Amino acid sequence: MSELHNMKMENSEVPAEQIKNPELLEAIEKMQADGNPENINAMINKVVNAKFILPAMMKQIPQARTENGRTVMSNATQVQFRLLENNKKERFFGAFSDTDELFKWNGNEKATKVVTDFDSLAAMVMDPKANVLGFVINPFGKSVTFPKNMVNSIKQQRDYMRHEQNMLKGGEVKVGEPKEYPIDLMAALINHFSTEPNVNAAYLRLVEQDGQLSYFIVVDFYGDMEQTFKDISDIAQPFIDEQFQLSMMPYSMEFAKNAVKGIEPFYKKAQE
Repeated sequence: MSELHNMKMENSEVPAEQIKNPELLEAIEKMQADGNPENINAMINKVVNAKFILPAMMKQIPQARTENGRTVMSNATQVQFRLLENNKKERFFGAFSDTDELFKWNGNEKATKVVTDFDSLAAMVMDPKANVLGFVINPFGKSVTFPKNMVNSIKQQRDYMRHEQNMLKGGEVKVGEPKEYPIDLMAALINHFSTEPNVNAAYLRLVEQDGQLSYFIVVDFYGDMEQTFKDISDIAQPFIDEQFQLSMMPYSMEFAKNAVKGIEPFYKKAQE
């Protein structure tokens, strides 16, 4: 079953017929054959860099504006996206890797093909007016479902990554070990992480950029990054003196992985 969801957005300049995602399809197939963390992360990396096709209907909506004391009428284009609905009445956006997958959904032959990306999809999914639970890639093929909470987590990490990348452009970054480990800080964080099942491991490094020293905490976790990092910051602040700042990064980021390569975590979740 399907429904329509109204939303205004700009269509991509890339024609839908040119959208092909062979590397994404290969990553999905590999992940479905072996769902280890490496294959899952590789698949997600392809998703966030891919272009997708969404089926929609275009509708012209009359609107009025005032110019020099006169009312001027014009039309605005409204996009009505077709939604997937399961037997529980739960609704999802359908995102397609190419037109072959799009046309597996009956009724899309005459649909407007909207080309979009992960960031736009995330904004649509998180829009309360949409009332959807996520999006599904190729729902009539080798499908992958991205629930709303996972979409939000990936979007948070992408936004944070952009912020950190801009920061790293400010000057040379040196990564090393602290001369003296902040034992009280580490003990407080270990105590906190032991109560947080979404944290798998945490690493501590020292970062120097433009003469500023920072304790650099790399966290291997899943779930809500904003809340995870806020909790760490709240706990750490009483132990940070004027000489140091605090910076954090998800382990999933390339810079973070390189920074802790060969380093043992100061916290590691106990095996159940």
